[in-house]
Amino acid sequence: MIRFENVTKSFGSRTILDNVSYEIKKGEVFCIVGPSGTGKSVSLKLMIRLLAPTSGKVWVDGSCINEANNDELLKLRSKFGYLFQSAALLAWMTVYDNVALPLREKTKLSEKEIDERVRDALAKVELSHAIDAYPADLSGGMQKRAGLARAIVTEPEILLYDEPTSGLDPVTSRKIDELIASLSQKLGVTSVVVTHDMHSALAIADRIGMLHSSHLLATATPQEFIKSDLPEIQAFLDAQYITKRGSWEKEI
Repeated sequence: MIRFENVTKSFGSRTILDNVSYEIKKGEVFCIVGPSGTGKSVSLKLMIRLLAPTSGKVWVDGSCINEANNDELLKLRSKFGYLFQSAALLAWMTVYDNVALPLREKTKLSEKEIDERVRDALAKVELSHAIDAYPADLSGGMQKRAGLARAIVTEPEILLYDEPTSGLDPVTSRKIDELIASLSQKLGVTSVVVTHDMHSALAIADRIGMLHSSHLLATATPQEFIKSDLPEIQAFLDAQYITKRGSWEKEI
């Protein structure tokens, strides 16, 4: 579904990704983890061509997105929904209008059809009760859910999540995890999740890819990842009080 082929991305003299290759399968939840500054969010932007690679190719559903012309790019981007780290809601619009925005901007649906889509998306993220609220009236978790409703309202094939649990308390974070897993199953979408939260990654991922020092260090299932002997992986897990001999091993 998504494939990085020898992708390098540099900003001036600084190389963020160095000759990175991997493939994300259709329908899976793929979590990208790693220390700050290793190219996790940059990877998402490359997938949707908000950034272009310095070298290498990014393939989306069999097409090279970084070589696509304008028409091809619009078609490929229509396959994506994107949940930004900050939720990126427009403060002067209600939740309803925020969710309706991509349908009004990008489709020729009638207002009746838009209304049905918006209400269905809000129901899926359990936010129907806040339909007339403004972003300032919402908690952080509710803002993330509103942003997620906007991401799914266009019925995308691929959902990109940039730090979906960032800034949330542990209870709310786990609710977001449950929502990501539920939407993946109900909608059959391919989900790519950038996160620092290893509890989240271990709970929802089919596979985990770890970036470290500009390179892809490993890709593995949660079971394989937690048992890895690579010191960089164990240090990352230990920093979040997760060990391969602990309760996590039994739970996964």
